[in-house]
Amino acid sequence: MVKELNSAEFSKEVLESDVPALVDFWAPWCGPCRMMSPILEEAAVELGSKIKIAKINTDENQELSANYNIVSIPCLILFKGGQEIERFVGVQPREALLAKIKAYL
Repeated sequence: MVKELNSAEFSKEVLESDVPALVDFWAPWCGPCRMMSPILEEAAVELGSKIKIAKINTDENQELSANYNIVSIPCLILFKGGQEIERFVGVQPREALLAKIKAYL
């Protein structure tokens, strides 16, 4: 399941996570962001408890988005051990995204 987070939950849910976390920085008005939604839902089901997948609304969490230099959305950042390890900008094909994520699991 993809969890919607806000800035207050980010540290606990992402940076302190025991498993890698993929965070989708998105906005409701962004067409490509909406295209990523079902891909992320499928990835969450397929990967299960091996990873956390979360979404951050950039409009509602502007300071957090600025902290991570989000300039284009959708922007997916993969975190492991509290550190950014990979960044994907734009719509990602499902299989390519899963292959990249699985390399870190």
